[in-house]
Amino acid sequence: MIKNLIFKNRSYRRFVQSERIETNFLLELVDLARLSPSARNQQALKFLISNEVEKNEQIFSQLAWAGYLKDWKAPKEGEKPAAYIVILADTNIAKLDLASWVYTDLGIACQSILLGAVENELGGCIIAAVNRPKLSEILELPNNLKILSVIALGKPKEEIIIDEIKNNDIKYWRDENKTHHVPKRNLDEIVF
Repeated sequence: MIKNLIFKNRSYRRFVQSERIETNFLLELVDLARLSPSARNQQALKFLISNEVEKNEQIFSQLAWAGYLKDWKAPKEGEKPAAYIVILADTNIAKLDLASWVYTDLGIACQSILLGAVENELGGCIIAAVNRPKLSEILELPNNLKILSVIALGKPKEEIIIDEIKNNDIKYWRDENKTHHVPKRNLDEIVF
């Protein structure tokens, strides 16, 4: 059932780095995004995939991880993602401004990719804290392709628990066993 996949689809930040993700599977995930709805049917998203160690390191070096965790900055060696999907907007197809429909497509594409990953016992994390100018330079992107987000992918190496928000505190946290806790508003609070 889709609810089970959504429940398992958490923002994983620690992975079994040695568990390789094949190029064909990354292409299958991108195909899920391609087949998903597109606002105004613009289809302005492009995707760069990486599962090579050197390129992964280049991408990893331009990401910021888990801003709420003050005692943890990023996955350590052995826990880094096995692959990435960099999601790009083609500005030859659509303008990027606050009213852009591209951001609707971005959300749909990210969810489709992550649900496909979770269905196959993988996990991921959508990362928006990206040094876009430097990563664009590293990846040698043409000027019309703008980085929107990066999805880190791999076999999860952490447990994530959903908690109820207490005292209006939305910050995720880790306990002494490194279990990741994510507070969520209850259903009564969001439906009116």
